[in-house]
Amino acid sequence: MPQLKLNYFDFHGGRAEPIRLALAIGGVAFEDNRFGFPAFAEFRKTTPFGQVPTMSVDGMQVTQCDAMLRYAGKLAGLYPTDALQALFCDEVAYVVEEASVRIGPTFRMTGDEQKAARQALVNGSMPVYLAWLQGQLAAHGGEYFADNRLTVADLKVFVDVKGLNSGRLDHVPTDLVQQVAPALNEHAQRVANHPGVQAYYAQFAAK
Repeated sequence: MPQLKLNYFDFHGGRAEPIRLALAIGGVAFEDNRFGFPAFAEFRKTTPFGQVPTMSVDGMQVTQCDAMLRYAGKLAGLYPTDALQALFCDEVAYVVEEASVRIGPTFRMTGDEQKAARQALVNGSMPVYLAWLQGQLAAHGGEYFADNRLTVADLKVFVDVKGLNSGRLDHVPTDLVQQVAPALNEHAQRVANHPGVQAYYAQFAAK
């Protein structure tokens, strides 16, 4: 098994969280290198594009969160081996990532500028992608997004839905998912109840 080091901010959520979950669920050993936002200014100088997450694989640095997520899924047995199911899995992950790219710039905004930008997303692209995800979930059996089992696509959606519901995103209603795509909340609860997910978060609660 390769030696892995995952580098990201010290909080539950964001682009690295599905990777952390996949590796933990699969029992894949990795160094979870977390740091605060002040330390990021220096750390980013060591990255190819000035952004995180990055991963070290046997000392070789790699980037791009969805590529790392797919790799982690393969190591953990959470990525489909069937080509079509893998396509379904990737499709979902990329849609969620595209939504993340849209909201990303708003974190650098404040006040009325941030409010206007996020309200535009709430009234525009957010309901569209959430409704699409709900439709995909139903089309693939209603429980998981691909392969009739937990995959990294489910982890990606789980982290996204948790973030939208958390109240940490100013100007994004905490009931947006419930209003637009309530099946995604049921899906998130299903993922949260997975023994591997519960064990992952339990280690932090115990500290």
